Amino acid sequence: MAQMSHRAAMLLLLVAAVLSVTAAASAASSRSNPHPLDPLTPEEVTAVRAAVLASPLVPARPLTFHYVGLDEPDKADVLAYAYGGTGTGGLSSRPPLPRRALVVARAGGQSHELRVDIASNGTSATVLSHAVHRGAGFPILTLEEQFAAVALPPAYPPFVDSVRRRGVDMDDVLCAVFPVGWFGGGGAGAGAPKRVAKMLCFVAGPTANFYARPIEGVTMVVDLDAMAIVGYRDRVTYPVPKAEGTDYRAGKTGPPLAGLQPAPGVAVQPEGRGFHIDGHVVRWANWEFHVGFDMRAGTVISLASVHDADAGTRRRVLYRGFVSEVFVPYMDPVEEWYYRTFLDAGEYGLGLWAFPLQPGADCPANAAYFDGSYAGQDGKPVSGENRICVFERYAGDVAWRHTEAGFPARLITEVRPDVTLVVRMVVSPGNYDYILDWEFKTSGSIKFVVSLTGLLEVKGTSYTHADELTVDAHGSLVSENTLAIYHDHYVTYHLDLDIDGTNNSFVKNIITARRNTGDPATGGADTPRRSYWTVRREVAETESDGQADVNAGPADLLFVNPGKKTRMGHEVGYRLIPSGATAASVLADDDCPQRRASYTKKQVWVTPYSKAEKWASGLYADQSTGADSLTAWSRRNRGIRDEDIVLWYTLGLHHIPYQEDFPVMPTLSGGFELRPSNFFERNPILRIRPPSPHGASANCSCYSR
Repeated sequence: MAQMSHRAAMLLLLVAAVLSVTAAASAASSRSNPHPLDPLTPEEVTAVRAAVLASPLVPARPLTFHYVGLDEPDKADVLAYAYGGTGTGGLSSRPPLPRRALVVARAGGQSHELRVDIASNGTSATVLSHAVHRGAGFPILTLEEQFAAVALPPAYPPFVDSVRRRGVDMDDVLCAVFPVGWFGGGGAGAGAPKRVAKMLCFVAGPTANFYARPIEGVTMVVDLDAMAIVGYRDRVTYPVPKAEGTDYRAGKTGPPLAGLQPAPGVAVQPEGRGFHIDGHVVRWANWEFHVGFDMRAGTVISLASVHDADAGTRRRVLYRGFVSEVFVPYMDPVEEWYYRTFLDAGEYGLGLWAFPLQPGADCPANAAYFDGSYAGQDGKPVSGENRICVFERYAGDVAWRHTEAGFPARLITEVRPDVTLVVRMVVSPGNYDYILDWEFKTSGSIKFVVSLTGLLEVKGTSYTHADELTVDAHGSLVSENTLAIYHDHYVTYHLDLDIDGTNNSFVKNIITARRNTGDPATGGADTPRRSYWTVRREVAETESDGQADVNAGPADLLFVNPGKKTRMGHEVGYRLIPSGATAASVLADDDCPQRRASYTKKQVWVTPYSKAEKWASGLYADQSTGADSLTAWSRRNRGIRDEDIVLWYTLGLHHIPYQEDFPVMPTLSGGFELRPSNFFERNPILRIRPPSPHGASANCSCYSR
């Protein structure tokens, strides 16, 4: 939920302008051989902008840039480049692939899609194709138009009067832009929806937590193309919650808690970092992968492969993966709340709302950083420093161990410590902060962890004590006059798995209970045992078979390569292991927010690979109808057995707020793991070195007194 005071907005616009000049000026004039999946450089963004503005295909002005991103080459070409056509080995030395950009722009009241070819020197570009979007939905909201919109209310007389009647100082007011969602209708032509948004306002005063102090009951509608307020309603008046006890800044929360502070510590690596970064390619232990940045998806991980020490070769695991959408519907049906059904990636852009990571806090001292540049509304590059960090995690965990006491007079203990590599981004699209981790393990696993923290979105109310709530208030009373509204979080990942090759299948190993019949012919035995369970294997043939509710019953969900087998005859594969946060949506199927994000009814969807199918909510998510979405694509029921397939996994959480979540929420995490399952011939980390006999490790604690 975007927010900005008028003064802060102007300051940020100035900073963005300076950064864009700096980014363009710092672009190197000479280009090394770029990886085909590298994000666009500031130099390339500048060239794309010039080509679009010079093209006669979009003569209307003003023209605003809403998305500029890499239009990646065809997958077959990237694989040939990366692996030399063999599926193994390191990066090829073949010539670079063509660099192209996808641009979504607004001009003349229309959304335009342009594909732009970038010259090999990166300093010029040519528009290859142009199309006008005729369907429902609009592109990502730009930061600049949100800043411009929130500057309107202080000069709008009805709002000024509402603020005055509530006894609020206008200088303390900050406003936010909220997408309107979709509630029927839509499409192009006469009567098509306008590109509008809602605006709500808050009172900051002495606190930084202005979200805790809403001006409840006042709603404005802003036409983003005309940049004018076109609707206003002051429906009801509630007390503005007090500022006391809402701030979260150091020095504003009271004295530090004596005796509850953990001793300070820092990770120390005497031999330096254990990973190597070459451009955007990271190599660590047995892993190699590419790190990219996208203004909508944020972090993009590509070409993840693991070295099989026993086989002496590098083996593919993941072609490309990223967060496709974040759906956050709130559960209050009243006028000021019913439309708060956010699609954070498609409406706001996760990359746009990723801010600089704080060394030593967001990421440990041993971290390295990637920047994340993007195109501003004017098409000029805006630099984004320290948007992604990479670090080795020494958490005191165990990779494997065993103690054997079965030998007389002898105790055998073997323990191997677990060290992992984390790729992290933090996204703050308004009140919430999402910590998005990719964690690579030497065992061959990849863990995906989403951690929620930040500020609750609250509603002003007359209630001051829970005993006063006699009807459904749609939330929890967390402070006087402050209701934290029930809501959901659904984070959907797009994971193009390439398990030891391109063609894979989706397998459900369903745990099935059996009675012991005593007949060996049916799997029984003549023993006192009465029951047991076994496995029923189902291979998904089509997309309808590829959907799964992980809470429906015990099962292992695997992605296998039917063309590759271990020496024992098993298909090589990886299995999906949920780790908390497995909620699915309980909204009615005919509710418009659910129709837009109907894929949240199940955690697992499997589709055939399509370069065009990247965004679960569609390319144009703002006011989308669900017609272009993961669910809509899957209705074609295409074949997925022994095909190039994509896993879409949705991590879900029903959030009932509690008082401990206020004024700032302690981190709450959930995730899932992709774990080798008959991928290796044996434990791939059997031969890792034991720890030093003296107990020394790379994780040292430094104390101050």
